[in-house]
Amino acid sequence: MSVRNAILGLLAYRPRHGYELHDAFEAMVGGVENWDLKPAQVYTTLTRLEKKGLVIEDRVQQDGGPEKHIYTVTQAGLAELQKWFSEPVLSDRRRDEFFLKLMLCLAAPDANPRKLIYVQRASLYRELHAITAQRSRVDPKSELAYILLLDQAVMHLEADLRWLDMVESRLDEISRQPIPEPAERPRGRPPKSDES
Repeated sequence: MSVRNAILGLLAYRPRHGYELHDAFEAMVGGVENWDLKPAQVYTTLTRLEKKGLVIEDRVQQDGGPEKHIYTVTQAGLAELQKWFSEPVLSDRRRDEFFLKLMLCLAAPDANPRKLIYVQRASLYRELHAITAQRSRVDPKSELAYILLLDQAVMHLEADLRWLDMVESRLDEISRQPIPEPAERPRGRPPKSDES
């Protein structure tokens, strides 16, 4: 939903054509290394938004090159944007691929959970280093919003590293416990009721 609503927000700021939307989105998130939005996704999203009446093709602009379809947000689009602004962003941190990998590694024969943690930790440190280097190149006088985004990423990575330390310190205890299994369900047909 965020790309859809980001396009509505960018159009609420001013009418734009597809490539302008793509470039404005990329500038807002700090570049393709942070969020790789393909131009085709912008155009697909614009088509969907237009079908729902949230944007309209306002005019066609031609500067000696190919036609540029300029889009404008509608009143319904502005209402949808305001609705999005009024709702919290929910994230399901419990759907974690590394956690699933770790649990299966604990149960798999010849698997090495300590190595798995080491590999994950090294990856997180590389990512933390890259983001920290990226942040050091940002001008706080003109790009404070981007710094806030990078600070959030740094804090999430630091939290993940602390969690890995905790997991590693309790690995022996975890490995002695069985992995969670579903409760047994009765097999076969349910018994017939006496109401027949």
